[in-house]
Parts: sequence; C-alpha cells; structure tokens
Amino acid sequence: MPTRNLNLMDYSEITSSAPIALHSHGWRAKCLQRLVRLELPVPKTVALSFAAVRAIAAGSIPDLGTMVGRFDAGQLLSVRPSAENPDWGGPGAILNIGMNDARHAEIAALHGEAVATALYLGFVQSYAQHVARLDPDMFSEVEPSAAALRAALRDYESEMEDPFPQDPKRQLAEVLRSMARAWEGTSARLLRQARGAPAEAGLGLVVQAMAAGYGSETSGTGVIQFIDATTGTPQITGRYAARGQGRDEVSDNPRAIYLTRDKRGPSLEEQHPEAFAQLIRHGAICRERLREEMQIEFTVVDGALWVLDALKVQHSSRSAIRTAVSLANDGVITRKEALLRVSPLTLAELLHRQVDPRGKRDVLVRGIAASPGAATGRLVFTSQAAQASASRGESCILARRETSPEDIRGMHAASGVLTERGGMTSHAAVIGRGLGLPCIVGATGVRIDLKAKQMHTGRALLSEGDLVTIDGTTGELLKGTVDLLDAAQDESFTTLLEWADNLRDIDVRANADTPTDARIARGFNAGGIGLCRTEHMFFEDDRLTVMREMIFADTAQDRAAALARLLPMQRSDFIELFSIMQGLPVCIRLFDPPLHEFLPHTREGMGKLADALDLPLSEVTRRSEDLAEFNPMLGLRGVRLGVTVPEIYEMQARAIFEATIETADRGEKVVPEIMIPLVSAKREVELVKARIDAIAASVRVEKGTEFEYRLGVMVETPRAALRAAEIAQHSDFMSFGTNDLTQMTYGLSRDDAGKFMSYYVQAGVYPEDPFHVLDTDGVGELLLIAAERGRSVRKDLTLSICGEHGGSPESIAFCRNAGFDYVSCSAYRVPVARLAAAQLTIGDKDKAKAMPDLR
Repeated sequence: MPTRNLNLMDYSEITSSAPIALHSHGWRAKCLQRLVRLELPVPKTVALSFAAVRAIAAGSIPDLGTMVGRFDAGQLLSVRPSAENPDWGGPGAILNIGMNDARHAEIAALHGEAVATALYLGFVQSYAQHVARLDPDMFSEVEPSAAALRAALRDYESEMEDPFPQDPKRQLAEVLRSMARAWEGTSARLLRQARGAPAEAGLGLVVQAMAAGYGSETSGTGVIQFIDATTGTPQITGRYAARGQGRDEVSDNPRAIYLTRDKRGPSLEEQHPEAFAQLIRHGAICRERLREEMQIEFTVVDGALWVLDALKVQHSSRSAIRTAVSLANDGVITRKEALLRVSPLTLAELLHRQVDPRGKRDVLVRGIAASPGAATGRLVFTSQAAQASASRGESCILARRETSPEDIRGMHAASGVLTERGGMTSHAAVIGRGLGLPCIVGATGVRIDLKAKQMHTGRALLSEGDLVTIDGTTGELLKGTVDLLDAAQDESFTTLLEWADNLRDIDVRANADTPTDARIARGFNAGGIGLCRTEHMFFEDDRLTVMREMIFADTAQDRAAALARLLPMQRSDFIELFSIMQGLPVCIRLFDPPLHEFLPHTREGMGKLADALDLPLSEVTRRSEDLAEFNPMLGLRGVRLGVTVPEIYEMQARAIFEATIETADRGEKVVPEIMIPLVSAKREVELVKARIDAIAASVRVEKGTEFEYRLGVMVETPRAALRAAEIAQHSDFMSFGTNDLTQMTYGLSRDDAGKFMSYYVQAGVYPEDPFHVLDTDGVGELLLIAAERGRSVRKDLTLSICGEHGGSPESIAFCRNAGFDYVSCSAYRVPVARLAAAQLTIGDKDKAKAMPDLR
C-alpha cells in the first residue's frame, strides 16, 4: 500500500495557536483546542484534517514517523472521530494503540501483570474486531488472564496468517485506515444523512496520548457534568472508576463510584478532593468561555487530573430551555442566542406530559405522531365507552378506525386517541392537537374489531380494558404503564417566550372552537382567535337534538323555528368567547360541514333519533340516505349551505352581533370577524354578505346600538385563490385554509393519503408530506397569486393562514416573506409559532444588523 510523508496540511498538533476549524478538522478537534486555550490539562493531541482522512480512505496511508515523533517514546495512543457535528456520529474510539509484547512487559513491571494483561487483551480484541474486521464472536470479552491473551493472539495469527502487529506505527496506520474507510462506507453515509449530515460531510481524526488511569489506586477515569440532562437543574452527576480507561469503563464497571459525597458509598470528592475541586473549576470555566453546559471526560493519574475530552450535554427539551435561559440570565450568551438554541418544535413536548426517556419502552404499535404528549389508560373502542370511563374517573385511550365529528365527546373524555387510518390533517389529528390530546393516526398494521372489542397489532391482541400508554410525541403505543414526566411550563419556558414576543414581527393567533379552547389560547398568549369552527359547538347533547330537528325540517319556517332555539346557545358561546379574549380579535367561521355529519350512522342511533323526533324509523332512515353524498368533502357544505339554507348563517350572524353588543355593554369593545368558508365565486360572497349586512342592520335597529364587524373569506379552493381580485372586492380579509387547499390542489384526500404518503416521500415524489409541511411550490404559488391579486384591489386586505400549517416554522417563514399579517394554529402550537417567528426575525440579516440586543 503506498505511503507518503505528512505535511502541515495533513495534521496539526493541538496548541493554543494551532489552525483548527470546524469545517476542516471537526468538532472534537476544535473543542480540544478551546480546552487547551483555557489552559486545562489536556494530553498531547494531534488532529488530522478532513482532507487527510479522505486521502487515507482512498489508500494513501501516510508515513507516521513524524506524527508519532510528537509523542513520548513508548506512549500509548487513542484515536477518536471528529466530524463537523457530533450528532453525525462516526466510528468508535480505539484506545491503547502501541500495546505490544514489549509494552506489556514494561507495564507489568511498573503496575503488575494483571493490569498489563487486561490492557493488551482489550486492545487485541478491539483491533481484531474494528480494524482487522474479524469475527466478533472469536474475540468477545472474556475475563482477562494470561491464557486468554495467548488465545487471542493465537486466534488473530490463525485468521490473518500473520502475527499480531508489534510496530506502533503500523498499528496506528491501520487504525486510521479502518476508521477513515468506515466513515466512507454506504451504511455510515446513509446513517449520518438520516441525522441531517450532507452527503459530502468530512471526518477528522484526533490522535491523543493516553493518560495512564490504569496505574495505582490513586488513578482512574471518570465523566462529570454539572446539570441534570433531563430537567436542566444544577446537579453534579457522573461516575468514576479507579484503574479504569474510557467512557465504557465508567458506565459498565460495577465498581464505579459517585463523584460527590454520598451515603451510598465512597466518592471522588472524598478520595481525590483536589482533583474534584479542579473539575468544578474547569466546569465553571467551560460554561463561561465555551458558553455551553459541558460534560467532561477525565483521567486521574497518581492524583493528578487530565481532561481528555468535553462534549455538549445532550439535553432533553426542558433541559435545553432551562439551560439557554440560565446562560442568558448569567450574561454568558445573549437573549437572541438563547432563543436560537431552542428548537421550536420541542416546545410542543413541554406543554404535555411526556414519557420519561430514562425508562424502558415495550412498543406495541407505531403510527404517525399527530399530537404530542403521553397518557396511560385502559383501551376503549367507542365514544360511549370513553364517556363511561370518564364518568367513573378512569383514564382511557380511545381507539377508532377513524374519528368523525360525533366522536368529539368521546375524545374530550379520553386521555389519548389512536386511529387505524388518517394523516396529519385528519379529523383525529386536528381535533387532538386542538384539545392538547396525545394522538396517533395511521397506525401501522393495526386492525380494530369493534364487535369483539379487540385490536390486532401484529405483535399482540389487545382487548377493551387492557392498560396501555400512548406516546403522541413519537407515535408509539406502549404496553402497560410507564413513568411520565409532567408538563414543564415553568419560569424558564415563560421567560423564553416573552423574549420571543419582543422580537417577532408577525402575529400569532389560535384556532379555538369553544370557550375552553379560547382559555387555553389566552394562556399561551395568542394574539387572538384566527379560526373558530362554530359547528363544534353543536355536538353537545342539548344542541345536537335541536340541530337534527332543523335538518329534518320540511320548510324554511320550520328550520328557522329550530334555529331560534339554538340562537341563545350560540349567543352565549360568543359572549363567553369575546369575554375570554378581552378585546383581542376573534374570527368566527360560519357553519361549514355537510349536514349528514350530525346524523347517527348506526341502526341503534337511527332508532333513538326516530324516538326523539317522533318520526317513523323508516322516515328517518330515508331522509338520512337522501342527505348522504358520494363525496361529502366536495358536496353541500360551507358557503353552499349558506346560499341554499340561508337560515343557518342568519342565525349565526344574529348571535354574533347580539353577543358583540352585550359584550360592549360590559365595557369590552369587540370587532368580530365573520368568515365565509369554502368560497369559489364572487357571487357566493355577494349573496352571503347581503344577508349578513341585512341581519346587522336589523340588530342595530332592534337594539338601538351601533357596532362594527369585518367580513372575510376562507380561501380553500384553487379557484378562490385565482379569482382573489374579484372576491376581495367584498372582503376585509382572506384567510387561507391550507388543509383543504392542499387537498384540492393535489387531488389527495387528507384522511386517506397517510396510507401511502411515506412511500411517496421515500421515492422522492414529494420532498415532505404536503399535509405536514406546506408545499411552498404548488400550494404556495396559489397563496402568492391570491395575495397579490387580492391586495391589488384592496391594499389593506388582511392576509393569514389558519390551516394546521400555521404552526410550522416553514410555513411561518413563507408567510413572513409573503407579507401576511398573521398565522393561526392549534392553541397548543401557539408557543411553537411564537418562538419560530422570533427566530426568523433574528435570522433576517438585514433586520438583525440594526437590531439592538434585548438586554
């Protein structure tokens, strides 16, 4: 194999002035240089660049004489990976390079035969498996002994037809070659790309002198960190193993001791108080100068401390927030940096209980993680069973093939929901996020047998009443009970979002359908309600019967009579909604769904309805069949109901206006926003607007009071987007319902696309699920066309999106760039949107240059 001499571009000894950079030598090399600059006791270290490692992988093994000459004669070495980002992984570290027969004898003379044999055997086993790529079973761990060492050396020679290499330079060359080629392998490439690494990501390697923690009883190795990685609270954690080497020795050694004084046994603080005190000082220095909470790997050699490595603490979501805020409050980082250090999507986890990551998981089912959070309960298969469970004070998990509006009460009663079908914008997903309910949809391999009250998972047969845990954050259903962490809306959480609100330049509203939803939205500091789906108010028992009477009415007069009974209920809802929002804008969508959704779908339900309406069962069944549609999502719904059954919208408009007056009488001025759904033609808007304006005039006369309101449209059809200039003539605002707009633009069912969408994404047909991440090319172009055409007619036209995309950082970025006024999302995604909007503002370079820091 060809060799060549190393030059200065190939490697650098890590000193305070060495030319080390992330993009050329990787994170570990850069971190070690920082530790050296902080004057921490780091063993002599040499860093190989990405270019050098690529050359080694290609077969150009360097002459290592110059490099080895940098270290003391006979010095054992370690090699560790140093990618640009630690999350990208890399080959495992190789320790004790240079162990051979001569070094075995020298170490045996100094520290005893047992120590030398354990070191040599461990190196032979590691080298055989990871460098020579021999069968791991031949070199599995055995109790160190002279006989075991002789057997390992014999087996190596037998397999390789060559004795175990004794030349340290050859050993080092082969280790470097093996690690370089492992990084370039297909499996490694795919794994790191899945972790977000670019295809061409490079690997650096760090060669470091081994600190002899295996010597006397006053030597050993350990790992220390200064916060709890799960909670972020200050806490010294870690372990120390006497006469040990490496992280594995600490984690796997039953003789490892605690670091601080502990009643359970001896501690590093007691055995090596000076080394322990130095570690505390080093931790404080790293926190201040590296501006991170660090985990330090260290070795004690005859009482003297060496720092081998330092890693950023791997935070949980709650730990990341607490640490970022703490560092900012202490002046270590700026508030802007603190905001940028927290992923917006992790905030959603903290609003709900979560499965403790430290516990074991017995996964029964996997599906789409549609709504975050975790809950434990007994499995039920109907809304009625869920309500019965709630009445007994028992937690339950509702499993359905798919949910419909009549399952709302069952979802309210359940602690979590799982559906066999559906995607990110299916009914269960949207309502689950709105309720803050853990939800899994599109569960893989699940078959629900309603008659038998059982669920087949492919792995297990679950029956009603079985205890399970739903993890809506990961999309997994777990067997039995597991440890859960409580929601973490603590002072750090609130502080971070206050900083975000001081920076963001786009408003964030919430989708809230009931007063309960509004209270949640207000608690999350939403800027108002961007979408109130009024139909969800009609599914309560006292209202559902009246609603059904209206549906079965034969004449407009009978419909109006039934709706008159609903009017005070609607008015009461709106009064409460306005009161909760305390003058903030409230956008109320008029009735949208097809009427058949309010009718029962079982024979038993039909029978109960016939009794309630005092009609023959045959008549109820016939009328229900008449209302059924082949494609209800494209049928008689939205504005089409408002045009053909105008009494519904008239009742709702009156309820809104009367609630507006009553709220104003209480001292809170309200300017309600009334939104017409599913428009596709200017004439539809004209017809509905004329009726609403007439109702407004009538209420003004009746009450002798003036009030204001704004009328707008929900753009959910491609035609509405294309004809926005015409529609805007009669609209104060346009809010884009991106769920339906995506569905109609693609010709995809948002409820059924989940069955095959993963295949489409894997095949590269779509870069992402368009119901999960806004399609800025196709759907986005329609939004831009509508925005431009609408504002060409009305410059003050308010623009927003109120579909489920409204809470995603990608969608918020699109809306900011397009000049939209606000985004609206599920109440539990409001904190996510607030942080994402602030990060986008910070990332806007032109604005960031002129933006002073908040402190």
